[in-house]
Amino acid sequence: MPRYLVERTYTVDMDKLTEVATRSKAIGYHRYPEIVWEHSHVIVGTDGVPKSFCVYEAPNEQMVRDHSYNLGDHYIETIYEIAGDVTPDDFPLTDDPS
Repeated sequence: MPRYLVERTYTVDMDKLTEVATRSKAIGYHRYPEIVWEHSHVIVGTDGVPKSFCVYEAPNEQMVRDHSYNLGDHYIETIYEIAGDVTPDDFPLTDDPS
C-alpha cells in the first residue's frame, strides 16, 4: 500500500496539539480504517507556529486529504508519496574516509 509524508502547518498553538492528534486518531479509526498513521515529527517553526511531518499508509492521496479536511485546525503544505526508507545501517562503513 502507498505511504505518504504529509507536511502540515497548524492553526492552533502547541498546547492544543494533543487534542488535535487525539481527534485525528479517532477520525482515522472510525471513518478511515484503511489509513495507518505510522508516526509524526512535530516542530515549531521560527515563527512559533507548530508544524508536523506525518507518515501515513493509505490506499491513495485523496483519502489522506479527506482525513485531513475532516480533522481541521491545520492545512497541508505538501504531500509526498514515499519511494522508500533508508537507515544508517543500510550503508555499512568499509574504509576510513580520511
